[in-house]
Amino acid sequence: MIPFLLPLAAQAGTVEPASFLLPPAATEYAKQTDFTWNFILITDVVFFIILMGMMILFAVKYKQRQEGEKTDPTKGSHLLEAIWAVVPSILLLVFFALGFQGWINQAVPPADSLDVRVTGQKWSWTYEYGNGIKTFANLKAGTQDQYEGEGLVVPAGKPIRLTMSSQDVIHSFYVPDFRIKKDVLASRYTVQWFNALEPGEHQVYCTEYCGTAHSRMMSRIKVLSAADYSAWLDKNTPNENEAPEVKGQKLFAANACGSCHSIDGSKLVGPSLKGKYGTIETLEGGATAQIDDTYIRESILMPAAKVVAGYAPSMPAFQGRLSDDEINNLIAYIKTLQ
Repeated sequence: MIPFLLPLAAQAGTVEPASFLLPPAATEYAKQTDFTWNFILITDVVFFIILMGMMILFAVKYKQRQEGEKTDPTKGSHLLEAIWAVVPSILLLVFFALGFQGWINQAVPPADSLDVRVTGQKWSWTYEYGNGIKTFANLKAGTQDQYEGEGLVVPAGKPIRLTMSSQDVIHSFYVPDFRIKKDVLASRYTVQWFNALEPGEHQVYCTEYCGTAHSRMMSRIKVLSAADYSAWLDKNTPNENEAPEVKGQKLFAANACGSCHSIDGSKLVGPSLKGKYGTIETLEGGATAQIDDTYIRESILMPAAKVVAGYAPSMPAFQGRLSDDEINNLIAYIKTLQ
């Protein structure tokens, strides 16, 4: 098989530091992408200098010196025309080969990849592992670099397959340090993968405009050593013996509920939950409703059914995403927010 068609195997390596034009390259795929980028950029610059230099040279050399001066007759050169046609064609084939190699390498995740489900919703990313762990990371209100939640936690040197979907509009999962980006859709799953080289932290962006808080739909990826990741798994694997309100608190965090509903009385995208249980809420249109177990359950499963006055109906529906036990645990936690 032609070498550039071979899938990219997991390779040992180190993170390449950021350059003037590019952020750090934290995966082998990022290094390959940067090589392609730099090769095309340097080729373009070289040809730009040659073309512009020849244009300036000819403009000076063949400038009309006096009125009525005629240009010397010239003859075509088949050799020059052949070179001008063949050399760019070869370079274009090289560009294609490098780009196609990168596409092939990213198209199919390795068979031993660790699977993580990624869900995009206005305006947060949540991550679900096969062992029941759920995580998220959202910017704290009023900050640009401080997060609530851990984000996507993965081990270094292990392929990670992200199976992604959206709960509402189109989002796009972009990690500059890994050179990966793919749209996240409500109608189907999209997949991309990476293999982080070293422990560290990397920024995640949404690069598809998704509404008023699009610019704050950022998250992070924490890459741990194998030993630290194993300890993290032991610490975060769900414990069935925990109290319902403790489980509910973890669910509240894992589903990024705090990005829209504060627990301290402050106003965010949605109403605060502090001290709400048992009170009467005014709804859009002037009707009222008591905040009890039934109201909370309906608001989780079908949030558009009763919208609190002064707030937009922007909460995604969790119908089919949470079990009855999980909803009961969330209700138990909300009852404690007094």
